[in-house]
Amino acid sequence: MMRPISRTLATAVVLLAATGASAQDWARKMFDLNGRDFGVVTKGSKTEQVFTVENIYEEDAHIERITSSCGCTTVSIDKQSLKTWEKAKITAVVDTRNHTGRRDATLRVVFSKPFPAEVQLQIHVFIRGDVVVRPDTVQFGTVPVGKGVQKKVAVAYAGRSDWRIERVESSNPNLTARAVETGRGMGQVSYDLTVALKADAPVGYVRDHVFLVTNDFNAQAARVPVLVEGVIASALTIRPLPTLMTEAGQAVTRNLVLEAQTLFRVTKATCDDPRVKLTAPAEAKTVHVIPVTFTADDKPGKVKCTIQIQTDLGNAAPVAVPLQAQIVPKAAPDEGN
Repeated sequence: MMRPISRTLATAVVLLAATGASAQDWARKMFDLNGRDFGVVTKGSKTEQVFTVENIYEEDAHIERITSSCGCTTVSIDKQSLKTWEKAKITAVVDTRNHTGRRDATLRVVFSKPFPAEVQLQIHVFIRGDVVVRPDTVQFGTVPVGKGVQKKVAVAYAGRSDWRIERVESSNPNLTARAVETGRGMGQVSYDLTVALKADAPVGYVRDHVFLVTNDFNAQAARVPVLVEGVIASALTIRPLPTLMTEAGQAVTRNLVLEAQTLFRVTKATCDDPRVKLTAPAEAKTVHVIPVTFTADDKPGKVKCTIQIQTDLGNAAPVAVPLQAQIVPKAAPDEGN
């Protein structure tokens, strides 16, 4: 999808003024979000938000400074000067270890170029000091695709003697969770929270929450989020082939490299173009090098085709590897020889 053509800031300011909008609204249009309400979080939990600012104008933009109205929230930026279509990330981190209760922060983003302006971003959070999760995040780390995994964290509560976790909820179909009580007495309650990532979860980054649904009287406080993070990595890594180039009627060979974290076999290797020949190796290895030979016909031009690789890695589907070749005319014979 094509981006809209940037316009000069002077034009934007004139248009905003004509509609009665604030003369500083040009700067707000560069932000993806105006704020974040985290709701209820536990003491010591990882609580941060990244705001993206993109220069949609022809003039260069410069962010002079960013400040926070609350000591509970620190803020940083990875780039202060932006040319057209360049982006910067503003990261706000809430200190949930040293603060509790309701916390509100206003982040003031001050521009010095192309015109002075200020954009305010709002942060809201309620930090529960009576619930602690250790570690503060369920970290799966890097998980090979097709491999289920589960991690356990400890939940500790101090307060009512009858406090309990009634159930654990998740809107992510790839996550399941359960809480098992491990101790109770003298106003202290402890649970083990086990979160499992399903084996059929797709490749990609997981960043979600499971929610502890408690018997707290306050309906908002009764849902306690616990952050879950991880990366589901492809079981098979294939290094792409370069464009093959050869003269008409000639052959060229390049190696296709396949790598996995465990021993595997290539059970089938084919191509939809008969000019491409390759043979699946028989032995099991963690790294396979497959020679790919392309024999050009007499017709110069570009060739596009697809190699299909099938392995014995679990229930892995065939992997499509694109292949491009360039056939160039035969060099004219040197008449001087």
